[in-house]
Amino acid sequence: MKEFRPAKKRVKVSVGESVRILRELQELSQSQLSELTGIPQTTISAIENGRVNLGVERAKVFARALQCHPAVLVFPGWEVAPARAA
Repeated sequence: MKEFRPAKKRVKVSVGESVRILRELQELSQSQLSELTGIPQTTISAIENGRVNLGVERAKVFARALQCHPAVLVFPGWEVAPARAA
């Protein structure tokens, strides 16, 4: 069996960019996401542009609306070192 080789990371994604990417993949406007979450559209814009921190509680709200795990939003660049076999 060939040794596992993880894919190379192509781009770095910020927290705000991860929100925007997931929103756009689901073809939602900021206004539509605002209606789903109860978070003002201006706050969503500020989060996507890095002017306001997402925070754990908002991440939970967005995750429910975007149908993903909150960690996908909070830790978009998380890397785990490959485990070594014993």
